[in-house]
Amino acid sequence: MGNKFICMTKKDGKENGSRSKRVGRSQRKLLVEEEFLHRQALSMAIQQHQLSQRFDGSMSRRIGSTSSRRHTVPDPLSNGKQGPENLENVKTKKIVLVHGEGFGAWSWYKTIALLDEVGLEPTALDLKGSGIDRTDTNTVTTLVDYSKPLTDYLENLPEDEKVILVGHSSGGACVSYALEHFSQKISKAVYLCATMVSDGQRPFDVFAEEMHWSKSVLLNAWQVLWQNTSTYCNSLPEFPLAFELGSSELFLKESEFLIHGNGKDQPPTAFMFAQQQLKGLYFNQSPTKDVALATVSMRPIPLGPIMEKLSLSQENYGKSRRFFIQTLDDRALSPDVQEKLVGENPPEGVFKIKGSDHCPFFSKPQSLHKILIEIAQIP
Repeated sequence: MGNKFICMTKKDGKENGSRSKRVGRSQRKLLVEEEFLHRQALSMAIQQHQLSQRFDGSMSRRIGSTSSRRHTVPDPLSNGKQGPENLENVKTKKIVLVHGEGFGAWSWYKTIALLDEVGLEPTALDLKGSGIDRTDTNTVTTLVDYSKPLTDYLENLPEDEKVILVGHSSGGACVSYALEHFSQKISKAVYLCATMVSDGQRPFDVFAEEMHWSKSVLLNAWQVLWQNTSTYCNSLPEFPLAFELGSSELFLKESEFLIHGNGKDQPPTAFMFAQQQLKGLYFNQSPTKDVALATVSMRPIPLGPIMEKLSLSQENYGKSRRFFIQTLDDRALSPDVQEKLVGENPPEGVFKIKGSDHCPFFSKPQSLHKILIEIAQIP
């Protein structure tokens, strides 16, 4: 609990020259790791595209291991070594990855590659109206509908099988819904900087709390920075965003990010941040390649599911094994708000990733991987 995973260099040598060489090797290794993961993702994307072309009207909404046969590929993350031997004794090897608002199964490509290489069985799902799911986002009005790809997956699991669920951001609401209705199919649930709401709470309330907390802080920072230099202002989310998300009523009436899929005279159906807001809120520590991938792949976010109150019982949700992963350089869901979520709805374990933005699967994939492995190994 409370672990921090930070990339470290090898043991320092006695001379500065040798230390510099090791730092250089470490940087080159990181570049190799990044390129390796991108090649893995490209391969998966090609396979997924082929599947979508093969099945007319029923696209595959899963991305993950496509064969039970293991490929012998040199892994720069382990320098050719095999994964930890005790992973063979992990009882639950199926890990289901649930994306957050606007994202899709594609966002987990690094995590999928890393988990697959150590012998686990990752599966990433596209929620309704997300990723390559063809459903019009504007027609997704309830959490039940939004979560259907996940609940379908759980329903089709053999009775003697369980999975570990991992939910990112607002995908945490889908995980909570699954815990309430399919608790017997889920061995552990992991909330990754996610909306781990309490009974009767809406996912939107978590983000509204974030903006309410940061409203005065942002105002002071905005005024000070604007008076001194505009350089730093470019690295902050635009200040009006704090007011626009401050309350659901104001947001639904006035936000510039709203989408009226049924006409301007009808209630809004979805919303979508502009690229500049996305970069400032979600990707302040993510690699440029991943930011580019996200900005061309993200889809509008259906409003109905995040505005819906969850009904969670002590008998089902309350008895589940929950874990929370905090991201400590997160601008979309600040560490303070994440800490409040953990305090109000205590999970079994809490882990922390230093230097991660709201998307650790991009900014800190190895650290995220280590935590997921540790959680999988907990008896």
